[in-house]
Amino acid sequence: MQFFSVSDEIVSLPKGAWAKSHRINIHWQGRHITSLSQGKYRAYLFPVYTPQGFAVTTESPIDHPHHNSIWIGTDHLHCYLPFSNQGYEEATYNFYVNEVFQGRAAGRILNASVKYQEISENQLQITQTLNWQGPNEWGEPQGRILAIETRTINIYPGEIANLIDIRSQLRPTEWKLHIGPTRHAYFGVRMAEALRATTGAKLIDSANRSGGSEITDQISDWVDCSGTVAASKSAGISLFAYPSCAGEPWFVSDWGILTVNPLKQHKKVLNPDTELDLAIRIVVHDGNAEQAEIGKIYQSFRREIISQQNSEVT
Repeated sequence: MQFFSVSDEIVSLPKGAWAKSHRINIHWQGRHITSLSQGKYRAYLFPVYTPQGFAVTTESPIDHPHHNSIWIGTDHLHCYLPFSNQGYEEATYNFYVNEVFQGRAAGRILNASVKYQEISENQLQITQTLNWQGPNEWGEPQGRILAIETRTINIYPGEIANLIDIRSQLRPTEWKLHIGPTRHAYFGVRMAEALRATTGAKLIDSANRSGGSEITDQISDWVDCSGTVAASKSAGISLFAYPSCAGEPWFVSDWGILTVNPLKQHKKVLNPDTELDLAIRIVVHDGNAEQAEIGKIYQSFRREIISQQNSEVT
């Protein structure tokens, strides 16, 4: 590739040892944008940098160690497994917490393959195939692969903001699935410690609401969290919803979580011939929301969507 580079992170270990986790670093013209990280339970983006090089997310905070920077997951995944010609049993899983959660077994989201394509000087497209795999169990010692996700990540570096589009297409393997309703889904962002409202950051939305209690359960075009990161420099993240997630109320908090969750109030039924198809845009920016002109960036985003919709019609 001419403008982007992709490289494995090398960890020096004693002979015969190996790391359980894996990280692939993404650079643009020598500038670190983000990394594809694979932990024990899920695949996620970490670290995540602004154009000036400030890290804006945290990987595994002590209060919620399953909040892995920028990630995808869901609680309340139900799988209907046949035990006879007419009978089914319901297996319940969570793909959100790293352990059994309220009786639901913990699943893992594991990278199976990844491909990269440099679309242009300012666009890298990453396509991951991920297995949504249940825990080890009697009769399935490796864990059942319940669904396969195609995760498409488009990265657009900029001078003020790096744009990251994430599209998740989740399809069952053999069995019917129900997902939700659940408050623990789907796209999650966990801000760095310095970028929490509880430590002085500012959490706002496009309707000029401020703070988690005012924004949560409300609908607006975008939400932004930004604050001071170092030496009077500020940085933050904005979230935009593509039409597949638009019109859903936010869940955000002063302690640093931002989510886009179209499964909070509605159950999604997936048969092997259907899929859950959701997408968001993440704006990783220097400055606060006003300095980064998030409103203008959002209007450009809306024009992109309208143009795409019009081209699909024609």
